[in-house]
Amino acid sequence: MQGSPRPYANPYLAGFGLGLVLLAAFVLMGRGLGASAAFSALAAVIVEWIAPAHAAANPFYSRYLGPGGGLEEWLVWEVAGVFVGGLVSGLLGNRVRPAVERGPRVGVAVRLVLAFLGGLFMGVGAKIAGGCTSGQALTGGALLNVGSWVTMMCRACSSVTPV
Repeated sequence: MQGSPRPYANPYLAGFGLGLVLLAAFVLMGRGLGASAAFSALAAVIVEWIAPAHAAANPFYSRYLGPGGGLEEWLVWEVAGVFVGGLVSGLLGNRVRPAVERGPRVGVAVRLVLAFLGGLFMGVGAKIAGGCTSGQALTGGALLNVGSWVTMMCRACSSVTPV
């Protein structure tokens, strides 16, 4: 697809749509949105493939492994849908370009390794904290969880650039 990128969606309409998706998740699934549980379920599936006895005996992994396995966890499919939806949106908006964003003194291989390690640390941190920031903001905020609101305010303050 050639040509200039299309404008982004109206953030107010996109936020309203996200709110409707969150409401639908509560009504249809009985729980809110988030990504960290999807990665825990996926990790449980991988451990079960490698060492089934260990996965069955481990309380952390076994809670994600039902009769259909960890891939029946709906959040796995939510995260897959977010990835596919983002890709389709980028393709339709003419914004997909194969590139690796990096600084002038960092090679592509180093950038990819550092990005992987950063993502790994973020995932471990999300698990230790009891959820990712998107789950905290969306689900916890919708449930009026005080800790989630504090997390959102701290996140908002940390992203403000001083003048």
